[in-house]
Amino acid sequence: MIQGFVHALRIQSKIIFVIVRNLKGLTQVVVTADNAEFETAKGLSLESVIRVTGEMKEAPQAPGGSEMHPEKIEVLSKANPELPIPVVVKGNDEETEAPTRFDYRWLDLRKPEKTKIFKVWTEFEKGWRKYWDENNFIQLYPPVLMSTPSESGAEVFEVNYFDRKAYLAQSPQFYKQMAMAAGFEKVFMIGPVFRAEESFTTRHMTEFTGWDFEISYIENHHNVMDAEEEMIVEGFKALKEAQFHLEVELPSRPFPRITMLEAKKILAGLGIASEEEHDLSPEEERAISEYVLEEYKHEFVFIIDYHKSKSAFYHMRLEEGSDRSRRADLLYRGIEVTTLAQREHRSEILEAQVKEKGMNLEPLKDYLNFFRYGCPPHGGAGIGPARFIMKILGLPNVREATYLPRDVKRLNP
Repeated sequence: MIQGFVHALRIQSKIIFVIVRNLKGLTQVVVTADNAEFETAKGLSLESVIRVTGEMKEAPQAPGGSEMHPEKIEVLSKANPELPIPVVVKGNDEETEAPTRFDYRWLDLRKPEKTKIFKVWTEFEKGWRKYWDENNFIQLYPPVLMSTPSESGAEVFEVNYFDRKAYLAQSPQFYKQMAMAAGFEKVFMIGPVFRAEESFTTRHMTEFTGWDFEISYIENHHNVMDAEEEMIVEGFKALKEAQFHLEVELPSRPFPRITMLEAKKILAGLGIASEEEHDLSPEEERAISEYVLEEYKHEFVFIIDYHKSKSAFYHMRLEEGSDRSRRADLLYRGIEVTTLAQREHRSEILEAQVKEKGMNLEPLKDYLNFFRYGCPPHGGAGIGPARFIMKILGLPNVREATYLPRDVKRLNP
């Protein structure tokens, strides 16, 4: 028995070929004119859902090397004959424009190459989870409604919450750190992240899935980088074991680590214009990644030791009085996929850094209280898995790696 969608249909006067598609692949069903199910097969439409029972026979020319000769064809769900977008794109036909495909995302995702995206994501995550499991991480499930924004800046969604305002979390940052103050030592979180950015790039969305982890008793941000490297290697191991026929190599450790000051010097030597003194533009990210690939033969690079102006108020400084923080961004194939840092856990210094940023202490009082009663030194990372998948599969846009993308223009389906 096979069940699935009618992927292709070729009707001739005395024989009908039906290609059935499901997650296992394609199966050819051959219905001859003397078969009792000939008229049923003749009335099928593309993308109808059917159940076929019968005998499988060897057929070298058929998908998988065998075909079914049916005894019974049941139509479980008949599809309208006029599809709003094609599921099977033939020959040199161009694929439907992305906005239209996303309007009919459930049809778009029937394409095997689109289904593969989420199979890859699933296996990649298994590798990370393997690391978290083997290293005694605790999974936590933070809220997304917050009384105060979780990051500095205005890129936050404000919502009505009974008689007051609430905010959709820009990250679970505060709650990861609360777990460190609670003595959990190692935690990870997987959940939605919201950014009210009016951005129309191939890498930004207003809602995305974030992977976050936080660890205690670290010496510096290099310990966080060490841990993430191990997670990434496990993720790539899982992909290789899944045998998706992907051209992925296990990244060697340690990953290259270049300070922001060094990166700017390298870029200047390459003739790449710098838009900001203390940050990298998308063009600079691509250029430094190409440099690292050529010089270090590596697809990953950590850009470390950011200026305090590009660091959150809770990032620890390199040392007392330094203008540099213990922050790092991880670039993969030319795009930022992670921001990490050692956090400032000493309450008096944390308060001073809040004031230095010109922020009000009052809205942060609950957060600041986490550090008044003892808290281990700690650090962690926020990871964009969709960006990983986008680059692993060579997709043109992070939306393609997202089940149901949300951006400035899209809130449906």
